[in-house]
Amino acid sequence: MNDVFNITLIYATIRSATPILFAALCATVTQQADILNIGTEGIMLTSAFVAVLTSFTTGSWLLAIVLAIVSGIAIALIMAVANIKYNAHICAAGIAVNMFALAITKFGLKQFLGTAGTFTSPEIKEIPRIHIAALDNIPILNDIFNNWCVTEVFGIVMVVILWFLLFKTVWGLRVRCVGRLPMAAETAGISVRRMKYEVMIISGVLGGLAGAHLSLGYSQMFADNITNGRGFMGVAAMNFGGMNPIFVWLGTLIFGFIDSVGARLQAYGLPSQFILMLPYFFTITILVLAMWRKGRLSEKAKSAL
Repeated sequence: MNDVFNITLIYATIRSATPILFAALCATVTQQADILNIGTEGIMLTSAFVAVLTSFTTGSWLLAIVLAIVSGIAIALIMAVANIKYNAHICAAGIAVNMFALAITKFGLKQFLGTAGTFTSPEIKEIPRIHIAALDNIPILNDIFNNWCVTEVFGIVMVVILWFLLFKTVWGLRVRCVGRLPMAAETAGISVRRMKYEVMIISGVLGGLAGAHLSLGYSQMFADNITNGRGFMGVAAMNFGGMNPIFVWLGTLIFGFIDSVGARLQAYGLPSQFILMLPYFFTITILVLAMWRKGRLSEKAKSAL
């Protein structure tokens, strides 16, 4: 089992967790404003396709990320308008976006890339990795900290940035007020509709980064339903972390750890179906734990009164 549980598992866990981390942050910022962003999966999927298409046709990974973010914002705004302006239920809007993303990416894969199922090419420019030459001769540090993808580093930076914005700024206080006491926020002169649009736009940026990283940093390809439930795992991690970006990140690391261990266990003859089942099993487990913890906190609050 030394081939499974060794020092390289640390980076493998972070690598597997990063797409889910961006998705979880996408859901976290909207949930603070009381918007359950079920459409995170659709935002990721659409952005992943746009990133691959742009990278393949232009040869620029940076432009690919920019356009992936733009597409993420566009999908997020569809949900925002449906929910905020036309009072559509956010879950219905999110499910519609997810279904739309599945259909439009299948169409785009056939129409613009001339294939079906999976597209890969050496002309796809991947997101670069950070190589630190000084770590080459230090085995443990080299295995853990060297050759990280740029977006893997940025994902951890975003955890700190989002935590600071939500809990240490006036803007974050207003977002949390809108999510918990919208009538009080309106009385205080805060535009609830404007704040909700703002968090949805930010979620589009984060979801766009999630998709771009998934197809250009994590896998360097696009396949039908490449997200494979990672958006929903992000929502689960958001619930597990109680909408606190630090704890949300810890939740995504659990998913990354399970995914990495499962991939390595395949070498020991475990059925691939069992390995593929693990992330979904732990998604349900994390949601159950999150709901149980929420119930315990509610009971304590009632007893304190």
